[in-house]
Amino acid sequence: MTGLRTTLGGDYYVSDAVFTAEQDAIFENLWVCAVRSSDLASPGAFRKLQIGRESVLLVRGRDGLLRAFLNICRHRGAQLCTESEGQVKRSFRCPYHSWTYGLDGKLMAAPNIGSLTDDSGGAIDRYRYGLVPVALTEWLGYAWVCLSDTPPPFDDVVAEATRTLGDPDAIDRYGIGGLDVGKRIVYDVAANWKLIIENFMECYHCSSIHPELVGVLPEFARGVAAQANVGLGAEFGSDTAGFTVDGTAGFDRLPGITEEQDRRYYAITVKPTVFINLVPDHIIFHRMFPMSPTRTIVECDWLYSADVVASGRDVSRSVELFHRVNEQDFEACERTQPAMASRAYRNGGILVPAEHHIAEFHEWVVSHLDER
Repeated sequence: MTGLRTTLGGDYYVSDAVFTAEQDAIFENLWVCAVRSSDLASPGAFRKLQIGRESVLLVRGRDGLLRAFLNICRHRGAQLCTESEGQVKRSFRCPYHSWTYGLDGKLMAAPNIGSLTDDSGGAIDRYRYGLVPVALTEWLGYAWVCLSDTPPPFDDVVAEATRTLGDPDAIDRYGIGGLDVGKRIVYDVAANWKLIIENFMECYHCSSIHPELVGVLPEFARGVAAQANVGLGAEFGSDTAGFTVDGTAGFDRLPGITEEQDRRYYAITVKPTVFINLVPDHIIFHRMFPMSPTRTIVECDWLYSADVVASGRDVSRSVELFHRVNEQDFEACERTQPAMASRAYRNGGILVPAEHHIAEFHEWVVSHLDER
């Protein structure tokens, strides 16, 4: 396909009204990746996250299951948990009136609870008046939540996300769920979430701002993204031993991947807020949390085999490569964000042929907004 195409107009990146519509139609209606499941390994381990306009509490139950709830006391609406993460023994206690909930969301106690009755005058149902549950499933070692009362099938999320790999089973061979976090970096990016997604989806900019990445993946100098080459990914350079900042050897390749996957880089986007980089010896997993039209928190995990992490081996050279890529990308997005409010971008910008697949993402966003 040749020719130029138009991007979304600048208002999509700065408007409070558009961002509110996205919260309703996308972040509060679709599956969002919340936490690495192993971060909440023991009963009572919890984390509080902002998903759309809601505060969501994820906690490991005494039965070993992960659950998610709206972080709201059912009594008078106080935020139940104010700490971002931590550990409790058996329950969460509202600091306002001391209503207390179990790790399974059940109302355990409240002042004078024995005298409380429901609408019919009977004893109150401890689960009916418990915390409001949020749908949760686990995939790739992460907990994914959906605030919708009728969550879309998660199988559809997996199928769409893995389409760029060609083989739907390819991602399973990396064994991502069984890997350990070797490094986590949190970035606070002064840019709209869509700018970050769009940047990740194309490589037209790679030769301009990613010298280290192009040094490892020389075909990126041509400006064609790995996601555009369905099933092929990008091949390491002939002089590259590993996916590291200096191209030196990394670690043994993960045991499940095939010869065809060796010495190749693959990238997938899991809409709306995840992008994943797959290389033979580790995984780079990004989760985004849009906070406003002009601010996005990005949590990036570098995942390695358990023996690499347990042995304390030096992962800094592989971390440094994509940390530099992230900093370069986010700086570019922050440089772009102010122009979204300019009259020069009122009707949008331009997509060259190598970026045409970004138009599919734009159509996806608009279609979800139109459905609400």
